[in-house]
Amino acid sequence: MDKSERRLKQYQDAIDASNIVSKTDIFGYITFVNDEFCNISKYSKSELIGANHNIVRHPDVNSNVFRELWNTILSKKVYKGIIKNLAKDGSVFYLNATIIPILDEKNEIEEFVAIRHNVTEVVELNERLLATKNELKDLNSSLEEKVKIQTKKLIELNQNLEKKVSIEVAKNEEKNSILLQQSRLASMGEMIANIAHQWRQPLSELSIDLFKMKQNINNVEKFLYTYEHAKVVIKNMSNTIDDFRNFFKTDKEKEKFFISESVNAAITMLKGIFAKSDIKIECDFKEDVEILGFKSELSQVFMNLLGNAKDAMKDLDDKRVEIGIKMYKNFVVVYVFNTGKNIEKEILKKIFEPYFTTKHQSVGTGLGLYIGKMIVENMGGLIDVENVKNGVKFNIKIPISKGG
Repeated sequence: MDKSERRLKQYQDAIDASNIVSKTDIFGYITFVNDEFCNISKYSKSELIGANHNIVRHPDVNSNVFRELWNTILSKKVYKGIIKNLAKDGSVFYLNATIIPILDEKNEIEEFVAIRHNVTEVVELNERLLATKNELKDLNSSLEEKVKIQTKKLIELNQNLEKKVSIEVAKNEEKNSILLQQSRLASMGEMIANIAHQWRQPLSELSIDLFKMKQNINNVEKFLYTYEHAKVVIKNMSNTIDDFRNFFKTDKEKEKFFISESVNAAITMLKGIFAKSDIKIECDFKEDVEILGFKSELSQVFMNLLGNAKDAMKDLDDKRVEIGIKMYKNFVVVYVFNTGKNIEKEILKKIFEPYFTTKHQSVGTGLGLYIGKMIVENMGGLIDVENVKNGVKFNIKIPISKGG
């Protein structure tokens, strides 16, 4: 196997590991499914291979959807859309699907490849948001009008998130032929996995905010405070889409900002989750400095470190995170300490490698620290980790902006 074949094999493995994949013949009969497809559909491979793909078709889906789907792919075009499906056990799941016709040397359709990712949580979140909107109608007329306006903005924002992803995917698909898109699909799968990883904690944060809003429905001041926080969380979720989209650009412009702003943005995103988990955060920002870089991307780095710290301290009594800023002559160091158990030496060697994770696949992708390392290095900095007394400490070293 030569270098290009090995590289292609790695791309294919990356797509298979982070997506739900199937292949069908031109009549819609399944010829291949990966393990993720079996896990979500609750069918075994032997039950799926040879069956028509409508085995997972949900009866609620209008037949016009599938008519449009088949008209598109039989025209040798790529189909994209979110489809409602029915598992063997009767459970419902939603998949964002990209279906690609594979052509032979005579430009005839040979088979269809479908690459999907699970968006059930996002769809259900939208449904819960709509349900919450109806509950808020019992508020007084003045507050009800304000909530109606803000809720409409939230719904539009969620719809725009999906449009942004679809637009960016469509742009990538139009650039190259189907064969050359294999490598781009691997990058897209990695990007979506990262967004899903970053969204798990904000989605939990939103659930907490919705619960608080319901509890404080008669306390206008507390209600509005929680509501404003929820808007910040959703705005940051939207920014996450742009951050990951812009991550692969080479013409991004750096900006000057105080490093504490980036840290505080991450803390704001997770403070509800930390409070629920009884985790204390201690900050030492007496030394602050202006740096040149990418503020939103750096916030993602700190958010990932804080999220990992939460998981590492899950079963401990002493749950504490310390974040500090220390200035030196030409650079600044931000340290993030948590009271989790020391990391084994063999794991320390691999902790920043792509796809390396000690978590279950449904919880971690093994890309958070790898992407964080790339973000810091793209700002001319370094990131490392060390075992210290009573915990683990991450250090991020970044050059100080001239004139900052």
